[in-house]
Amino acid sequence: MVEENRPAFAAERRDRILELVRATGTISLRGLAAEVHASEVTVRRDVRALEAEGLVDRRRGGVALPGRMGHEQSYSGRSTRCAAEKAAIAAAAARLIRPGEALTLGPGSTTEALARELFQHTELTVVTNSLRVADVLATASGVRVIMTGGTLHGPIRALVGAEAQTTLAALRVNRAFLSGNGVSAERGLSTPDPAVAAVDRALSDCAEETVVLADHTKIGAETMVPTVVPEEIAHLVTDNGADPEVLMTLEDTGALVHVAVALGERGH
Repeated sequence: MVEENRPAFAAERRDRILELVRATGTISLRGLAAEVHASEVTVRRDVRALEAEGLVDRRRGGVALPGRMGHEQSYSGRSTRCAAEKAAIAAAAARLIRPGEALTLGPGSTTEALARELFQHTELTVVTNSLRVADVLATASGVRVIMTGGTLHGPIRALVGAEAQTTLAALRVNRAFLSGNGVSAERGLSTPDPAVAAVDRALSDCAEETVVLADHTKIGAETMVPTVVPEEIAHLVTDNGADPEVLMTLEDTGALVHVAVALGERGH
């Protein structure tokens, strides 16, 4: 009876894996294992089967849609995923900020979560190209918000282009907080869209140090355009679903890794 049930379970699990890859564009093996509640060995076997059918491509430490390393997930598709993990990451990242600092915040659901944490801070200046981040901070009495110029990039509700880069080139801030689509020791932070990548670089270049916010599904994943090289990532804030071996390789590049525990997973 067990043997008869196993193929059906495997098929359901592979359907779920394909659904996750389609939703995210690219996802780490560790992230997939956590999402489908299976071992990485099992997930690797499933991914090989899906790749043999031409449904996914294996990347180093992750999985992507075939020929879609440049795929960019919509903001609405990302905002509801790993919500507890992103909230924990945001709370941990907020502890790196001191009163009176100037910051840049890039676009993304995790940086939006960080913006919500800034209401308890005072005398901050935040420079952002994210409409979502600016909207969150609009009523934060202790935060002055400066928006870049630029052209609206709809999928992530962010301003991109030469005007955004020119605004940032004239500034100097204490820290940049960025959240791309993947982060690895080989490529650093990456994103599928060249226009977004160019502004992410500018957000990082004007800061004394760069902090990357990435939930476990992004750890070890790689997308088309590198934005911040591994050696320029001063801090990486992630959650405890991230692959420890991949985190060690990122530490080897010089990043200080902070692992946050999502509220639902904390001990009593």
